[in-house]
This record gives sequence, structure tokens and C-alpha cells, in this order.
Amino acid sequence: MAKTNSRHSNQVRIIGGECRGRKLTFPAAEGLRPTPDMVREKVFNWLGQDLTGQSVLDVFAGSGALGFEAASRRARRVLLLDNHRPTVQNLKKNAALMGLERAEVRQADGLAYLRDSHDRFDGVFLDPPFAWQNWPQLFAVLEGRLKSHAWVYMEAGSMPPLPDWLTVYREGKAGMSRFALLHRTDRQAA
Repeated sequence: MAKTNSRHSNQVRIIGGECRGRKLTFPAAEGLRPTPDMVREKVFNWLGQDLTGQSVLDVFAGSGALGFEAASRRARRVLLLDNHRPTVQNLKKNAALMGLERAEVRQADGLAYLRDSHDRFDGVFLDPPFAWQNWPQLFAVLEGRLKSHAWVYMEAGSMPPLPDWLTVYREGKAGMSRFALLHRTDRQAA
């Protein structure tokens, strides 16, 4: 049975952009822990608040807080992925309630999507459940899905070793979570 966290009562608030103040509800799911308001505020301050024209991928969408924040801040396209059917149905409902047509929701395994897709993104959110540990496999398929100089937001209990094509721009800690905003660096030919 999925545990609920009484601290967030299965609800988060959009903190910026067109949908500022709107509340999102979400079903309980194993490992689902939305990114706290103060962390999202910090991350979007780092990103510059306005994501106009950017294409963004939320690989482990969960509550949708990160992806919907990006859509609220005028990202051109936001693709939210999750493999849990009730979570996906809820994400679709929330996107419709907020009128965020640029937020596309798909039921998919994030690794499989990254491996099989040809889409490329300006930014990617990586906030998997704490127990998830497939970072090497994810990094192996992620690089090809990023546009030149893309950003990547990561949140985890402890940060995994980063590949040489990702550099830390900013990082922080909140509770048991560590988070970082990373930038893709182009590899130079030797």
C-alpha cells in the first residue's frame, strides 16, 4: 500500500507563471515525494523564471509540480512522463483543468522513452523515487536527447557520479534531498 505524506496532503501549489497559486492534487503512489515549494522557487530562479520557447522533459513526473511549473512559465512544450497509470490519468486531468495545452502527458518508462525517442530538449527534470538507482543507464541515453547547452535538474537522496558532459551550475539540499542544476557541456574533439 502506498504511503501518504501528511505534510503535503497530496497537494502542491504552482508558485510562478501563468498558473501561479493553482493547486494540484495527486494520488498517493510509492516513492512519490513532490519537490517542495522553496526548492522549486530556487530552481526556477536559477533558470531565470521565463522558459519561453524551451522544450522541456519531466522524466519522472509524479505530482507534475516541476513540469507544470515549466508550462506555467511559458515553455513551448513540456512532456511529462510517468509509468503509473493513476498518476498519468491525474496529470492529464490537472493539465486540462489549468488549460495547459503545451503540457503533454504520456504513460511511459522514462529510460525506454529516452532510448527510443528522437526528440531533443532544452531542459530535463530528473526527480525519480529515492529507491531508483539506474543513473548510469539514464545518463547513457540522456545525452542524445539534449540540445547543445541544455540544462538538467536532478534531485536525489544522494547525487550519483556525473558523466563528463554534465557540469554543476548550482546545487542545494532540502531535508533528505540533494538537488542540482546541471548544464550540458559540448565535448571538444581531440
